[in-house]
Amino acid sequence: MRFGLTTDFRNPPDSGKSSVQVYAEIIEALVFAESLGFEGAYIFEHHFAEDDYVSSPLIAAAAIAARTQRMRIGPDITILPLYNPVKAAEDGAVLDLISNGRLDFGVGLGYRPEEFAGYGLQIKDKSSRADEALQILRRLWQGDIVTFHGKHFDVEQARLSPRPVQKPNPPIWVGGFSRGAARRAARYGDGYIGPTSKSMYDLYREQLRLAGKSAASARVIGGDLWLVVSEDPDRTFAAYAPHLMYWFNSYWKWFEGTDTQPWSRIDQPEELRSRHLVNVVTPEAATALIRHRMSEVPLEMYTMMLSPPGIQMKLVMESLELFAHKVMPNFR
Repeated sequence: MRFGLTTDFRNPPDSGKSSVQVYAEIIEALVFAESLGFEGAYIFEHHFAEDDYVSSPLIAAAAIAARTQRMRIGPDITILPLYNPVKAAEDGAVLDLISNGRLDFGVGLGYRPEEFAGYGLQIKDKSSRADEALQILRRLWQGDIVTFHGKHFDVEQARLSPRPVQKPNPPIWVGGFSRGAARRAARYGDGYIGPTSKSMYDLYREQLRLAGKSAASARVIGGDLWLVVSEDPDRTFAAYAPHLMYWFNSYWKWFEGTDTQPWSRIDQPEELRSRHLVNVVTPEAATALIRHRMSEVPLEMYTMMLSPPGIQMKLVMESLELFAHKVMPNFR
């Protein structure tokens, strides 16, 4: 069983830190996490945010790759409809070279209309753009000379150079919360990535069968968004709660009026626990939680968020160290 961390590099306006400092701190935390035995570092993506949310996950992943030796790295997820697939294939290939074959390429559709508008695109086209891009991306990574004429992309005799290290291609992990995401993962992906859900896993396996593939070939990276271990969970929760509320409520604002609405506004800190949105628990409880997740979904890598925006990184480091010493050994 492997463990990975996800991050978004957010820097709230009132943090008192520059984004230079925040980005450097997060990269240092991931380097430290590798030394503890964590084996994955995955970067979210959003655009035009007020808190310097990372907008270029491949560049951030390259910086992490240059500072680490073993961690799998990559986006979780790229908002693929915003990308030119040939350029994405080239950037991914270079990242796979820099990391010596450690790229995991996570993709999703996105849901914020302003992001698509900022790129001069129509959000209604996101599904078909992603489907075309996935076909082009895989063929380029596998060494084809690609000619493709679709609804959105016209590619003539494209050939990738340099090629990625991983053969036949870096793994493509498709995320999302819908039947369409499960279909896309089964048809165009090498696996599914996202918060662990037995219902989503079953849907993904069903879509694999419908695509003529074996359900036994299902591959999943995922876990819990927020799992924080502590020997004093109540005290740690009190320190984390304002930062977690900022994280959840900033997403809630983005979700309004979109086709994605996994949670509603958080008005009181205790709602984070009563609504089962976060787990701030002892190492023993964390071990039991992960075992339960694994009993429902056989994960290749269990992932959780590194840090909420604005938190003191000292607290994060303490939690990571405790997790490595008292939770990880139960799964090795």
